[in-house]
Amino acid sequence: MTAIVVTGLGVAAPTGIGVETHWSAILAGRSAIGPITRFDASGYPTRLAGEVPDFVARDRLPGRLIPQTDHWTHLGLATAQDALDDAKVVTSDLPEYQMAVVTAGSSGGTEFGQREIERLWRDGPQHVGAYQSIAWFYAATTGQISIRHGMRGPCGVICTEQSGGLDILGQARRLLRSGSRLVVAGGTDASLCPYGLVAQIAHGRLTTCGDNARAYLPFDADASGYVPGEGGATLILETAESMRARGVDQHYGTILGYHATFDPRPGSGRPPTLESAAAGALADAGLRPDEIDVVFADAVGDPALDHAEATAITKIFGPYGVPVTAPKTMTGRMYAGGATLDVATALLALRDQVIPPTTGVYSPAPRNRIDLVGAYPRQDRLRHAMVLARGHGGFNAALVIGRQLTAHDDQGEATWRK
Repeated sequence: MTAIVVTGLGVAAPTGIGVETHWSAILAGRSAIGPITRFDASGYPTRLAGEVPDFVARDRLPGRLIPQTDHWTHLGLATAQDALDDAKVVTSDLPEYQMAVVTAGSSGGTEFGQREIERLWRDGPQHVGAYQSIAWFYAATTGQISIRHGMRGPCGVICTEQSGGLDILGQARRLLRSGSRLVVAGGTDASLCPYGLVAQIAHGRLTTCGDNARAYLPFDADASGYVPGEGGATLILETAESMRARGVDQHYGTILGYHATFDPRPGSGRPPTLESAAAGALADAGLRPDEIDVVFADAVGDPALDHAEATAITKIFGPYGVPVTAPKTMTGRMYAGGATLDVATALLALRDQVIPPTTGVYSPAPRNRIDLVGAYPRQDRLRHAMVLARGHGGFNAALVIGRQLTAHDDQGEATWRK
C-alpha cells in the first residue's frame, strides 16, 4: 500500500502563528482563551473566545485579495503558504494537474457576509460588493489556494463541521492513491462576529461562564459547554515516492488509518457511532488498540457528549487504557479548523515524544473512566496517535497517524522532521 506522509505544516491558532510558536504555547500550558475583542460582545451570553493574535492580512497576502475574501480565507491562504514553504515545495516544478487542494468548511465567510448584509440594509443593493457572491462560500478558500499556487488537480471542500478537519485528510489520501502527487489539505474557521456568534449560540453548547480559566472544561465535573475559537492548520500530504522524487527525505509522520460514520437520527434508540469510527480507523491502519499511545479527544465540554466520547474510548481501549488529551482547552473549539490543528499537534507530539496537556481540568468526572492527561505534559514513548472529531449534526471521524515510515514499507525508511 502506498505510504502517505505529511511533509509540511502551517498553523495560525490562538496559541500563535507558526508551528513552533503554537507548539511552545501548548507545551507550556498557556491558554489563549480570553474576552472577545473582534467586536463588542458585552451583550452576548458568551463573551470568551480563542482569537488568533497579531495576524495582519496585508503582511501575508497580496493586497488585491484582502477585500475579495473573508478573514477565514486569509488564515487559510497564510497557513497554506507556510505549509508549502515548510515542505520545501516549488510548485513550478510539479505538474499542475497533479497538485490538489481540499479544505474543510463550516461557517464560511460569516464576517464578510455580515458586512455586506449591513450595507444592503443601510445603503441599498447597489452598495453590496460583487465578491459577496463568492467570499462567503464554503469552497472560497479551496479556490483561492488553487488559483494562487497554480494547482489544477482535483479540488474540493468537505462541510462536516469539526469532523471535516479529519475528513479532508481521508480525501487527500484517496486523491494521492488515485494519481495526485501532492495535496494541500487545510481547515480554518473564523466566525467571531455578531452574526457568527449568534449562529453558534443557537445550538446551546457554548458556555456562558465568564471565567476564562473555568469556561472550557471537557470531561470535568464542572463542564458547562465550550468556548469558540478561530484559526486552524494546513498540511501538505504526499506519497513517500513523490516526496523522495522532490529530493526530500524528512516528514512529520504518516497517515495510517481513517474512518467516518454518521449517527442515527435522535430518538431512534440507536447509539452514536463514534466508537465505530475509531474501530474502523484502527482496522484501516492494521493496528491493535494497544498499539495506540495517545488519543486526541473531540472534547466538546458538554457532560453528555463528553461521557459518550469517553464511553467510546473505553469500549475500545478499556477503562483508563490509553492516555487521552484535549489541548483545544487552550484554543477553544475551532470547528473546521479544530481537528486539523489537533492532527498537527499530534504530529508534533509524536516528533518530540511528549503528550500535551489538557489545561483547567482538575476534577475529572469519575464516570468517564479515561486517563486524561492533566495540566502538565507527559513524556512517553509514542509510536501512533488517534485523533477523534465529531461535527454538529451527527458526523464522526477518526484518524490514526504514525511517527515515521515503517521498516516494512516498500518505499523504504525516511526520517521525521526535526
